[in-house]
Amino acid sequence: MSGTLAAVRRWTLWPMLWKEFLQLRRDRLTLALVTGLPAMQLLLFGYAIRTEVRRLPTVVVDDSRTGESRALVQVLANTDNFRIVARVADRDAARRWIERGAARVALVVPADYQRRIRRGHTGVAQLLIDAADPQSSGAALSGAQLAAQARGAQLLASRLRLPPPVEIRVRPWYNPAQRSAAYIVPGIVGILLTITMTLVTATAIVRERERGTLEQLIVTPIGKASLMLGKLVPFVLVGYVQMTVVLVLGVLVFRIPIEGSLPLLYALALVFIVASLGIGLLVSTVARTQAQAMQVSFFFLLPNILLSGYVFPRAAMPEPAQWVGALLPLTWFLEILRGVLLKGVGLAELWRPLAAIAAMACLLPAVAVRRFAKTLD
Repeated sequence: MSGTLAAVRRWTLWPMLWKEFLQLRRDRLTLALVTGLPAMQLLLFGYAIRTEVRRLPTVVVDDSRTGESRALVQVLANTDNFRIVARVADRDAARRWIERGAARVALVVPADYQRRIRRGHTGVAQLLIDAADPQSSGAALSGAQLAAQARGAQLLASRLRLPPPVEIRVRPWYNPAQRSAAYIVPGIVGILLTITMTLVTATAIVRERERGTLEQLIVTPIGKASLMLGKLVPFVLVGYVQMTVVLVLGVLVFRIPIEGSLPLLYALALVFIVASLGIGLLVSTVARTQAQAMQVSFFFLLPNILLSGYVFPRAAMPEPAQWVGALLPLTWFLEILRGVLLKGVGLAELWRPLAAIAAMACLLPAVAVRRFAKTLD
């Protein structure tokens, strides 16, 4: 046992770790940025990013001016997808509102709308939608269909005095209020860890080279693995600090539920942090300057945001895009985050994303260590 302890004490990793902790403590600006910036970004993204589209500004062209047309407008407003901002005289006026961006939707109710309903025909109204933004236009279409179904059911019930023949009762699980924050904020944990872990580590070896301290490391007996681990371990702790800050603010500010086990989440996050740091280390062995390291890192970060399922569902992507997304650690970590925080699932349900991230966490640092050569060339 004493021989094992002596071997551990002689391990060349410890001097490298001590150097990195001292350097991190002296570089107070970087330490403040990697710990304080996530809090500011969480508050900004958590409030700004919304996946649902609500209260689209809507103008009404009511040529009917009857009780039925007013009831239709009220049902449309009750869906919460539309916000009536004005009543205009004709289609040309509605077009001008949409063209200058003051409205996104225009409801046109023809003069014979109530007369057709009273005669037993179908009352037809038209919804003009600004489809330049597909997400907003999709919300308008779904809201219009919902309003038409609701008003149609009311009219049938009043005529026939019968209950509706079919009723589907919807019960949303995990996020019953369908709040965007409950979906977005857990993803911000993964996004911020990816950004900071990759960027900070990507400049690690390059910074040593530019400052000239890499020459000193070359002549030391520190091995490649110890040098890389010494660069990696301090930022694992920084990653946990970032994660804790974001989770605490998410619970206090955005009321994010924590349904599962926090110790399990922290244990699984270690694998993701190591994988992200491995990407940064790999970049640092390829780039020759810090500018190159940041450019390569940003080239990697954009697919993480767009293809991981953070904002856009992966099921809606083309298959090649889904394959690229499957190669990103963030894709699998988002499943872990939302599974633990929102669904309360355990390791039995999360073993597949864990296995994918674990493979990356083993492969990426190993490749980085293999690529790194203790030479200046």
